[in-house]
Amino acid sequence: MSATRGDLVFEDDFEASSLDQSAWSPYYLPQWSSRAASAATYRLRDSCLTLSIPPDQGLWCSGDHKPDLRVSGIQSGNYSGPVGSTIGQQPYREGLVVREEQEAFWGWTPNGGYVELRARADLSPRSMVSLWMVGLEDQPERCGEICVMEVFGDTVVPGSAAVGMGLKTIRDPSVPQDFEAVRLPLDLADFHTYAVQWASGEATYFVDGAPIRSCSGAPSYPVQLMLAVFDFPERSVGDDDRLVPTFTVDYIRGWNVAEQLVA
Repeated sequence: MSATRGDLVFEDDFEASSLDQSAWSPYYLPQWSSRAASAATYRLRDSCLTLSIPPDQGLWCSGDHKPDLRVSGIQSGNYSGPVGSTIGQQPYREGLVVREEQEAFWGWTPNGGYVELRARADLSPRSMVSLWMVGLEDQPERCGEICVMEVFGDTVVPGSAAVGMGLKTIRDPSVPQDFEAVRLPLDLADFHTYAVQWASGEATYFVDGAPIRSCSGAPSYPVQLMLAVFDFPERSVGDDDRLVPTFTVDYIRGWNVAEQLVA
């Protein structure tokens, strides 16, 4: 199977001197902590966005989220209810309440199409990178996930890496849990393309233009993009606190799917 692209509808080549904050919020689920405590560490250079986690970056939701994690991420949507409410995207436990209210923000939130990322990463066994797309949760059940790519550093060996891709139910019973980490012959430190084409409930995943797997039951509602690098201190294998995981993105692009244009 080959990708079926229609019109280009979204493109960020990260060529500007600053992040396009009409498309991206540089905070990771800030309603559960704050914008200040969830701000991404990133730079724009050589037409690339590089997300990183320096040694002095604090824990996200320190003392509450388990396991401990640090994260630098951008996302194309966000909103919450008022402080003290339970209304917010991607709560990580029951009873979680909003600590800082977020105004509704919607950058690019597609409902079907073809999304492609070109990126490389430098990871240690305690870190990971991912591009995933989740429902906006404008209705609580609209929270299913399409994971375009997810790589843990402890799966990376010379000449290959296990690239996770597929669907995650989260709290939407209409979306099946159909996720698999596929070992592929690639060097994560080099640029590669990772993509998904989805329409009519079918999602097909591609790496460097080659189809890898397909899933049925993909969300049929708008989703927001989430792009991040994570560090898990509890996965430390010794003297690795000084290591800085990075996720360098050349571009993110989105197309309509041709069959949608005909309909």
